[in-house]
Amino acid sequence: MTATDPALTALASGWGALSLLHGKIETRIERALQAGHELSVREYSLLDVLSRQHDREGGHLQMKQVADAVVLSQSATTRLVSRLEDRGLLSRYLCPTDRRGIYTDVTASGLALLEQARPTNDAALREALDEAAKNPELASLVEAVEATNAPASKP
Repeated sequence: MTATDPALTALASGWGALSLLHGKIETRIERALQAGHELSVREYSLLDVLSRQHDREGGHLQMKQVADAVVLSQSATTRLVSRLEDRGLLSRYLCPTDRRGIYTDVTASGLALLEQARPTNDAALREALDEAAKNPELASLVEAVEATNAPASKP
């Protein structure tokens, strides 16, 4: 394939559209979360990931698992966790069976803030998707996002 190959051009165009959609969504959510709850998108995502783990067996994640879940490097994740821990929203502790392992868990304050912020996040996401759907370049991507994990229709 050459650099002017139509297949590569289409891939690049699709990737550009996906990147644009992601940027629009993230910007809208970031503004709403900052204004309403003094949370960044990354902070919200981290609280959300940990909250989903909260009531499961173990109820916590190792730092490597946290980094993978929020798609950050381990050093960036450590800084993020430290900020939220300083605010009393997360706690870290040593694994009782392997003293090298450090677990992260969301606190009751973190869960409360997350519950307050969730409607803001959801509304901003909906607004961003509705706005993006008006753009012909992004409409099919919005449909794909909306179809992901959509409840199956009953026959």
